[in-house]
Amino acid sequence: MRLGGRLAAAIEILDDMERRHRPAADALKDWGLSHRFAGAGDRAAIGNIVYDALRRRCSAAFLMGADTPRATAFGALLLEGGHEVEELDATMADDRFAPPPLDMSERAAIAENARRDMPDAVRADVPDWCVSHIEAAFGEAWPAEAAALSQRPPLDLRVNRLKADRDRVLAELEHAGASPAPIAPDGLRIPPIAGDGRHPNVQAEPAFHKGWFEVQDEGSQVAAVLCGAGPGSQVIDYCAGAGGKTLALAAMMEGRGQVFAHDADRHRLAPIFDRLKRSGAHNVQVVSRTEGLAQLDGRADLVVIDAPCTGSGTWRRRPDAKWRLGERQLAARQVEQATILDDAHRYVKVGGRLAYITCSIFRDENHAQIAAFLSRHAEFRTVDHGALLESHLAGHADRFRVEDLGVLMTPHSTGTDGFFVAVMERAA
Repeated sequence: MRLGGRLAAAIEILDDMERRHRPAADALKDWGLSHRFAGAGDRAAIGNIVYDALRRRCSAAFLMGADTPRATAFGALLLEGGHEVEELDATMADDRFAPPPLDMSERAAIAENARRDMPDAVRADVPDWCVSHIEAAFGEAWPAEAAALSQRPPLDLRVNRLKADRDRVLAELEHAGASPAPIAPDGLRIPPIAGDGRHPNVQAEPAFHKGWFEVQDEGSQVAAVLCGAGPGSQVIDYCAGAGGKTLALAAMMEGRGQVFAHDADRHRLAPIFDRLKRSGAHNVQVVSRTEGLAQLDGRADLVVIDAPCTGSGTWRRRPDAKWRLGERQLAARQVEQATILDDAHRYVKVGGRLAYITCSIFRDENHAQIAAFLSRHAEFRTVDHGALLESHLAGHADRFRVEDLGVLMTPHSTGTDGFFVAVMERAA
């Protein structure tokens, strides 16, 4: 397929999402199934246009003077693809699968709006209702922080130290463009996609099937490191999901002690079994019912809560989610988070730690939750998060937003997805 056909397909997919209120992944998958002639390179390039249009929806609509699938797809090519209007027209002139060329009114809007300064709310590329929440989190820096959530993300990997070291995996993935991640001690990074390219399929690598590495954002890796799980510990991963942090914790513990992986949704736990087998993590017990944790009441050295949240910190990877999110979902997540904190804290022993993690940048889900929890449970207190960073990630502390109640990571400051981590100790 040529650029015109790819653009037409992206517009079709964006239109399908808008009409049927569908996630991008579902719409892209269905398009691929019904257009089997499209090769992997075509599907990747079409996906890039779709995701760029979702990431840059506000700024693309501003440039084009319209918020339609056609406008945002064309706008994405102009803003992210490095294309010019005349070049696009020339490229698609003899492509019978291309959408209709830009008309005079569209050209006039582009020429006019390209000369205007984008308002902060447009440059941020977030829903209007989110602006107050992001401004509360970052103050005057909020436009830059929000805009960084609209960039293409890198592909991050975590080396499984139970089976390999970073140098060994780097040698295996040199051809894929991997290099050491900036912060995480076991992290590797493959740069963001350029142009109409695609990330390498690292899960097809022999090293992946041998269990030498996992796909995991560097922010998630750092969150696991800050939990401070040591060899011989008794650890509960209370919202384990598919097990990404469970595997990281087990590796940090060098196979000694126990990690109890629990999730209230047993369907989310399903992938963990194959991942455990591949990783060689033998010190993990999967517990699907809370009754199975009763023996650990007041006995766990560490309880990790990777709480359900809005996912606002992951908008680089899931840009369609920000346009489906609303105040009602935010309120629902806050209720869930408070309930989980109140349910899980009982497992922490005196002198033990409770780590609360979200992949959100909203203070309502982060600092406010910790402040409310501490007001309900006076036996807990936060650790010195600055000292925690220096002890685990010496030399990197200045890249984080550190407050008394926790640590915040963002694409703009740390180059990771957005993550919040609060670590608390249980006093006598």
